[in-house]
Amino acid sequence: MTNRSLFLNHVGQTSATPLCLEIVKAEGCRLVDVNGKVYIDLIGGISVCNVGHRHSKVIEAIKKQLDDYLHIMVYGELVQNPQVQYAKKLTDNLPASLNSVFFTASGSEATEGAMKLAKRFSNRTQIISFKNSYHGSTQGALSVMGSEYWQQAFRPLLPDVLQLNYNSFEDLVNISERTACVIAETIQAEAGVIVPKDGWLKALRKKCDDTGTLLVLDEIQCGFGRNGTLWAFEQFDVVPDILLLGKALGGGMPLGAFIADKKIMDSLTHDPVLGHINTFGGHPVCCAAGLAAFDVLHNEKLIAGVKEKEQLFLSLLCHPKIKTVRSRGLMIAVEFENFEMNKKIIDALIVEGIFTDWFLFADNCLRIGPALTIGSQEISIACDTIIRTLDVL
Repeated sequence: MTNRSLFLNHVGQTSATPLCLEIVKAEGCRLVDVNGKVYIDLIGGISVCNVGHRHSKVIEAIKKQLDDYLHIMVYGELVQNPQVQYAKKLTDNLPASLNSVFFTASGSEATEGAMKLAKRFSNRTQIISFKNSYHGSTQGALSVMGSEYWQQAFRPLLPDVLQLNYNSFEDLVNISERTACVIAETIQAEAGVIVPKDGWLKALRKKCDDTGTLLVLDEIQCGFGRNGTLWAFEQFDVVPDILLLGKALGGGMPLGAFIADKKIMDSLTHDPVLGHINTFGGHPVCCAAGLAAFDVLHNEKLIAGVKEKEQLFLSLLCHPKIKTVRSRGLMIAVEFENFEMNKKIIDALIVEGIFTDWFLFADNCLRIGPALTIGSQEISIACDTIIRTLDVL
């Protein structure tokens, strides 16, 4: 049997129509399939490969850690250098109140941990999230997902979850003294790149302060320079009580984290002890890879080039069939009339060697979120291919 047949028969599927490309090599912003065909990767593993596929510094760090040790004990018991050094590097580059890092194995697990932390610290039960938000698809994360379409088959979910409209100043009145936390994406990704209105995140921060509610900002997709600053919340002059990270955090390896002030985080250490535990969170190889990728981000000044690359995309993505383009940095949504049109474009682009996809809550939008290392020539080739494809569809 071919690998494709084995994949379809023996690997659990997420849809009835997977892309089924068999990729055998990835480097920088390029993918190579089993037939030797090369693709420009416009989505970087969905905001994972911010420093590109297989950056040499990341590979070097992984190989070095492999020579020392892999998994040696469940999370939180032993002092492991990659965990310690990465936590220090992260907190050195965050506001002073975000000084304690709890590593997980994924962004979804970070959401789960943050929800537990907020309830434990506040001794409250209500959690508020926003429509068209995405924080993962595990049971708890699914409970705060902003779409009944994705939730309905798995109810009952967690109780006492209230969903508000993102960017609605009026809806903030629903945050009260019984709210443990409000969880929001700093910039909504799966909704098709929805940027907060002027002053809205500040108003949300103030309402949380007034009611003693913890503000959880999810930067699992938009963190690590994707929106033009290291953290997206920097652009809106707010600081969360808990920050969620994942995807690019691991430099291409599975890693997540929730970060808070130590006085908040320490509430998980007692009554009960081991209030939150996991086996593979902060795996030393993943932390070594993530730390190396973080250093690449800074040393190669990748964030400094994000805005210029965004503007190049915007200048080239002009066509009558494009309804609008929404962006913040290298998180870009190209909107078409409907999903059917978008899917035809995506499929045609893959044939032409351009790899892209759609958004979960905006399926009429084509996703562009490449590695921050993408060059102007690759951007020009990709955009020219998109425009030529639109001409013939």
